[in-house]
Amino acid sequence: MNYLKIESSSLSNGLGWRVVLWVSGCSHKCPFCQNPETWDSTAGKKFTDKEKELIIKLLKPDYIKGLTLSGGDPLFETNRNDILKLIKEIKEVYPNKDIWLYTGYSFNEIKNLQLMKYIDVLIDGKFINEERDITLAFRGSVNQKIIDVNKSLNNNEIAELNL
Repeated sequence: MNYLKIESSSLSNGLGWRVVLWVSGCSHKCPFCQNPETWDSTAGKKFTDKEKELIIKLLKPDYIKGLTLSGGDPLFETNRNDILKLIKEIKEVYPNKDIWLYTGYSFNEIKNLQLMKYIDVLIDGKFINEERDITLAFRGSVNQKIIDVNKSLNNNEIAELNL
């Protein structure tokens, strides 16, 4: 997996102060995407144990609420195994930190992936410019949902968060 950036503290990519990992690779290629430079899976640098250790260190302060995975698409085919390893280890080290993940896939397309049990909040769906709404929290178009993953998996129906 390649990545473009690791942000040490962000307030705009989920609730509270967050560490953000911007990964490379996206097959959705949504028209008017805000990050088209992330579509190429070879863009950026190789994600290694060094970057994983940096993220774990950045997550340590109590004021950091959790990790946000964005891009590109963290669930791009070639990213999935590395994302699973990363979030599994983060949950072992920091069980009380939450993990948010942005993806162009719908919840129903990915709900059976093993990594979903480590995701707390999912922002799903492709960006659709015709449904763009700049007043929405943490997403760009009306079709995208902010989903409580645990509740959704346990109840077998999408549980949206109203943020």
